[in-house]
Amino acid sequence: MEFSTVIETIGGVIDFVGVLAIVVGVVYASLDAGLRGLRRKSPIYERFRRVLGRAILLGLELLVAADIIKTVAVTPTVESVLVLAMIVLIRTFLSWSLELEVSGRWPWQKRSSPDDEPSLAQTDAG
Repeated sequence: MEFSTVIETIGGVIDFVGVLAIVVGVVYASLDAGLRGLRRKSPIYERFRRVLGRAILLGLELLVAADIIKTVAVTPTVESVLVLAMIVLIRTFLSWSLELEVSGRWPWQKRSSPDDEPSLAQTDAG
C-alpha cells in the first residue's frame, strides 16, 4: 500500500468518526430529551442544547483533523491548502460559536470556579 493511500484511508476513517459523533450525539440528545420530557424532569431544552452542542463540537474537531490530514499529507498544492484554510476558518468559527452557546464563555476564557459549568450529573438531579 502506498503512503498516500494509507493517509487518505486514515483521513476517511476520521471523517466517518466525526460524522458518527454528530449522529450519535443527535440521537442521544433527542432520546435524553424525550425521556426527560416523559418523566417531567427539568431542564429539558437547556440540557438538549448542551449535549447536542458538545456532540457537534466533537464532530467538527474530528472533521477538521481529517481535512488537515488529507490535504496536507496527500495533496499539498497551493489551491488545496487555500481550500483547507477556508474550511478550517469556517469550522473554527462554528466551533467558537457553539462553545459560546454551550458554556456561555469563549474557549480562551477560563472558568472562575468549578461551579460555573454544571456537569451532566448535576443536571440529572434537577
